[in-house]
Amino acid sequence: MKSLNRVTILGNLGATPELRHTGSNQAVTNFTVATSNSWRDSNGEVQENTDWHRIVVWGSRAEACTRFLAKGSRVYVEGRLETKCREVNGQKLYTTQIVAQNVIFLSYKDETGDSEELYAD
Repeated sequence: MKSLNRVTILGNLGATPELRHTGSNQAVTNFTVATSNSWRDSNGEVQENTDWHRIVVWGSRAEACTRFLAKGSRVYVEGRLETKCREVNGQKLYTTQIVAQNVIFLSYKDETGDSEELYAD
């Protein structure tokens, strides 16, 4: 039986991505993306919840993200979920991240470092 591991999110960067390289000189960057959900509670008041998603991008896509994205940039991310486990002081800690296969820039930073929208909401 086949399976599917696909995630799609649309949100804003929590921080400017920073490029680094692995020991084999492969480019990689990590950043977080915030997505928000709002609803009206039983009293009719608007409530909002923000979720933060860890994103990892490899290769030339990582280089492009570092070059064109900044804190607050709006992005569309497609990828797959990956959960890693590590042990700290005998306790297992799990981290889930999105390994991006496609990142579409909906806003970008210009030469002055300011962010510009490509599309209106």
